[in-house]
Amino acid sequence: MRWLAVWLMASLAAAPARAAEWARLDIERRGDEVRVIARNLAAGPVEVELRADWLQDLSADPPLPQRRVLDAGAREVIAVLWPTGPGPRHQLQLLSVPGPPFAVARDVVYSLPVEESAFRLGQGFHGGFSHDDPANRYAIDLEVAEGTAVLAARGGVVMEAIGGFREGGVDRALADRANLVRVLHDDGSMALYAHLREGGVTVRPGQQVTLGQVLGYAGNTGFSSGPHLHFAVQVNTGMRLESVPFRMIGPDGLLPLGR
Repeated sequence: MRWLAVWLMASLAAAPARAAEWARLDIERRGDEVRVIARNLAAGPVEVELRADWLQDLSADPPLPQRRVLDAGAREVIAVLWPTGPGPRHQLQLLSVPGPPFAVARDVVYSLPVEESAFRLGQGFHGGFSHDDPANRYAIDLEVAEGTAVLAARGGVVMEAIGGFREGGVDRALADRANLVRVLHDDGSMALYAHLREGGVTVRPGQQVTLGQVLGYAGNTGFSSGPHLHFAVQVNTGMRLESVPFRMIGPDGLLPLGR
């Protein structure tokens, strides 16, 4: 049917599949229907939400928006679109957040993720320089020399490992260009180890890591004023990534992280 072919070409041109950080939107034709598929790109669970910015001469089954939790590497049909008029077009948006929604982080005393003799505590909780958003409000900065080994403060599974960036500085445009490792814990919380040096990641997504294992080496990549390790414990509170308070042991007892 010529009108259907024209509709498919127009709709795909108007709304290409847009890659999110943790998931990707795929669109497939099956006869008269178009299947909208979310694919998890992470090595752990990801919550996704499919939204329609607008639909023209189309119906969605089920109606949008829709949320799903996808297991590592999973690919799932979120909705099916059907033409209802002569000029079907659409614009879709896929949002994604790592981790299972509404996980409750256990009160765990985290081990120091660097050598005890090699750090100075910089920003703590609610640090005014860069710890001012929900995902980093309860983060800490451990100032160390570049190349200092970064150790797992708690065992888990590597969800994300990025090691290809090289630039660092105080330009906020660099905020998304930090090398990092994200480790998923058995309670659904996740530890973030950020600002690793270029090529300084030694683990891979899907790898099981144990307490004290080397994850990489500290650096100064991304939005950073000097070599340090940015550490936070984060949870998915329902399509929203937030940091949570935690305790960490140092050489002289619990570190004074703030409240």
